Amino acid sequence: MTIRSGKKTRIDIAESGALSDLAFLLIVFFIVIAVFNVNSGFILGLPGKDSTKILNVKDIINVTLQADGSFQYKDNAVSLTEVENIVSRRLEVRPNMTFLLVIHPEVPYQAVVKVVDIVRKLDVENFSFRMMDISP
Repeated sequence: MTIRSGKKTRIDIAESGALSDLAFLLIVFFIVIAVFNVNSGFILGLPGKDSTKILNVKDIINVTLQADGSFQYKDNAVSLTEVENIVSRRLEVRPNMTFLLVIHPEVPYQAVVKVVDIVRKLDVENFSFRMMDISP
């Protein structure tokens, strides 16, 4: 039986390729995280405390969202597709029009989201909303 000597052969790390693999993975990691775009959601341009803006009454579309999720435009009940058609037609005539959404406090959340989706899809630049006053 032969006994081996206590000398161990050392493997040079630079020759093993481990560092090059690690460097490659780090480069890929930093490239990937640099490309990710954080979804910022719906960005609201809120006015300053003392700012005033004068609007032409003809530039405002006033749509009311009732508690049951129905819409009213100029005291007429309209559907969501009709609201979309009204907004798109108005944008052709007045591209810097303002969409004002008056929301009933008890409206389902999803109904508001649908209106915001339409406003974003049509690229309405001026979007405003407020809660309906239902106090007696």
